[in-house]
Amino acid sequence: MEPGVVLQAILPVCLLISGIHGGQLHTGGSLKMDQALLTFHTGFPEGVDVFYTSDYCYKCLPQPLASVERDMLNVSSVISTKFTLSLRVDSRNVSLCSWSQTYEEGGQYSVWIQQQTASNTSAICRHSVDENPRNVYLPLLVALLVLAVVALLFVLVPYVNRKYNATKRIKDACCCPSPRHTVDCEVTPTCEAGDADAKPKHTRLHSLDTFRGFSMTVMVFVNYGGGGYWFMEHAPWNGLTVADLVMPWFVFIIGTSVVLAFGSMRRKGVSRVQLLRKLTWRTAVLMLLGFCFLNYSPKDGPLSWSWLRIPGVLQRLGFTYFVLSLMQTAWGQTAAPARAGGCWGRAQDLLPYWPEWLFIVLLETLWLCLTFLLPVPGCPAGYLGAGGIGDHGLYPDCTGGAAGHVDRWVFGDNMFRWPTCRELYRTTMPFDPEGILGTINSVVMGFMGMQAGKIFLCYRGDSVQILSRFLGWAVVLGASTAVLSKCTRDEGFIPVNKNLW
Repeated sequence: MEPGVVLQAILPVCLLISGIHGGQLHTGGSLKMDQALLTFHTGFPEGVDVFYTSDYCYKCLPQPLASVERDMLNVSSVISTKFTLSLRVDSRNVSLCSWSQTYEEGGQYSVWIQQQTASNTSAICRHSVDENPRNVYLPLLVALLVLAVVALLFVLVPYVNRKYNATKRIKDACCCPSPRHTVDCEVTPTCEAGDADAKPKHTRLHSLDTFRGFSMTVMVFVNYGGGGYWFMEHAPWNGLTVADLVMPWFVFIIGTSVVLAFGSMRRKGVSRVQLLRKLTWRTAVLMLLGFCFLNYSPKDGPLSWSWLRIPGVLQRLGFTYFVLSLMQTAWGQTAAPARAGGCWGRAQDLLPYWPEWLFIVLLETLWLCLTFLLPVPGCPAGYLGAGGIGDHGLYPDCTGGAAGHVDRWVFGDNMFRWPTCRELYRTTMPFDPEGILGTINSVVMGFMGMQAGKIFLCYRGDSVQILSRFLGWAVVLGASTAVLSKCTRDEGFIPVNKNLW
């Protein structure tokens, strides 16, 4: 884990020096991170109004940005540089011009609004760059260079150490086989006869440990703000960023670890009752930690419980672990199935676990029915949007659809009140990304991790078979994702959305 510790120390420092942080659209004030200055100059005889929408905001209502009155020469507005903006200039409810552009941080831009001819109301909007933006990705390149140097050192230092000790190892190897050499060299413990009968040490799954360490490193980086880069923050609603991957990674790791750990304990003779006590205790500890410490957010003082957030990250991880552990305790096999040929051999990591698959199919069917068939007052059936100004402002109080409705009905005000969609979509309804319906899919994702663990056990020692199984799963799941999302961010049947899981 030493490389992970080094990465955790270096990543936040390297990228926080960039001074990049999330901003929002507003007028006036000095430039901050993720902001640019846009100045509107008008030679139009009438006053003009400027409206904007973010291309990341799905079917959002245009929002006012600036108004240039007839007797004003120019007006400046600070704009966000996170996403592409679509802007429109109106006069007397008539659109004069419109454009889409991605502005860059620290840049200062001008838009010149001029009348084409004195006899008509059409206008020409010319753009110019008054001050060049700064290179916000330079700190990221520096950080990657530092990480590359560190990685190189982790490879070179052991290599040099091996070369330095090569002579001693060769000498020891030559000395060990023959007792007559013990006058000149000492017999190492590895040459003793007793070692041949020693029990082999249990080895860990290094790929899982590496994945866990990498996920921890990214988690620390994201929690430090990710240098303010938008792709290191959670997506406003639909979409996928680096920050959105961290918790699903941990859920997947939990599933794999449950299969490996519980299988090992069963082989050692641990009873199901002992496993139940262990998994119940661990679940209770995780959920209490999340409930009492990490998500406590009172509004009326330190002893207030009026805004205690009931759902949370550790609560979801604990419940997911509990369900997966119950499945493994009830239906998991003590030993991996014996190798077999034919169709059975190609499905030995699937068919013996049919009760678990049946349970997962029923669980996912429940999620689909609740999500798409549950009546939500004032909202269309199966609504998956963010509400607010999205969807042309038709469903402002429908944030999260059935998922949000179930959570508000069960938890009331005791849930997350600042979802990632609040800034961009101007939502007012509370929505918890760790809510009840999303936890169902969290269990399903953890089950995918369990399936990975079963592949490791069934094809232990056969790297080609393991990689082939993973490749097959990647094709199946990737194709299903392409169909459900229609390879788009917002237009799919079920879009990729971490808030809804």
